[in-house]
Amino acid sequence: MKKRVLLLDGQTIQSLAMAKSLKKNNYDVVLFCDTKTSYGYRTKYADAKVICPSVITNTVEFKSFLIKYLNENTIDVVIPMNDFSASFLSTHKIELLEFTNFIIPDIAIFNSGYDKNELMQICEQHNFPHPKSADLDNVALELAAEKVGFPSLIKPNITTGGRGITLVNSKADFFDKYESIKKEHGSCHLQQFIPEGGKQFKVQLFIDTEGVLLASTVIDKIRFYPEKGGSSCCNKTIEDASLVTLCYNVLKTIGWVGFADFDLIQDPITGESKIMEINPRVPACIKSSIVSGIDFATIIANQTLGLKLENYTYTPNKYLRYFGLDLLWFVFSQNRFKTDPNWFQLFSKNTYYQEGSLDDIKPFIYGTVGGFLKQLNPTFRKKKSGMRN
Repeated sequence: MKKRVLLLDGQTIQSLAMAKSLKKNNYDVVLFCDTKTSYGYRTKYADAKVICPSVITNTVEFKSFLIKYLNENTIDVVIPMNDFSASFLSTHKIELLEFTNFIIPDIAIFNSGYDKNELMQICEQHNFPHPKSADLDNVALELAAEKVGFPSLIKPNITTGGRGITLVNSKADFFDKYESIKKEHGSCHLQQFIPEGGKQFKVQLFIDTEGVLLASTVIDKIRFYPEKGGSSCCNKTIEDASLVTLCYNVLKTIGWVGFADFDLIQDPITGESKIMEINPRVPACIKSSIVSGIDFATIIANQTLGLKLENYTYTPNKYLRYFGLDLLWFVFSQNRFKTDPNWFQLFSKNTYYQEGSLDDIKPFIYGTVGGFLKQLNPTFRKKKSGMRN
């Protein structure tokens, strides 16, 4: 009998690549979706799509729904698709492991990586490269301003998609904006602003329960929308052993197990790549890794079940485009005709699309139209910009 994998927050775009890989490797795939108007709900690679309460807005109802479903249906592996479902699994780890299987850090370890302020403190203590930072719950604002300097960012300790991150250019600007950000988004820290001009990277790793690194990839984020602090809309897989070693050492220091996705920014002045955050789940661009030979979906499922892993060969230099966002980038960017690779290079043997593929076209159609309209909303763009003025 086939093993069944449940993807939490299956409405997300990363579910497309994950479901396709799992299905091709003889798993049955179940998606928990909180809406039908989404990428994941439209994929043909799911054996079942279940509409459920939102883990973000209805956590209590979601927990009851999930436990009832696990009691009534055999689920061999659970994999979270966003931060909220990852945090949920970690929080309720002991209770949920009675019903199914998954690999995720205990909640204290989870928070030490997911909480951006805690991560910065760990990096400072162990001399891992990171932006200068000050904990605003425990350091006086005057002292924080002196330590970090300006320009800098007020960053909520727990945030996704850049929400609440606010650029401040002076002490007066900092003092004026801090309280409103804290009131809306909770505890914050002040972080050095890394000027534009350096590269941005993602490093993805999977660590087994013994602390062994089983797989890794590195992604160069080429284009973003919005251009200041937005989401990647074109990226390329590369090789960089030094970044993998750095991120692995951070995870070993924390005691992390399972999947982790790092964001790093290169300081254009020093050339040093600095750790910005850890995302505790597979990112939207996970397809980059999969088409480059590192099938994180099957690695996670097989390792969770104690099955033998294949010898995966990493073949980088694959491009992944998020066409809906890349189209918006072209519309609004002043660099539309200066980018490398050329924006009009739509098809090549090494170019893939995040929203789906010709053999699974419905997610591309539904998601691209819906996402394009959403991104045109100024309020949504401001929330997602990751750098409010």
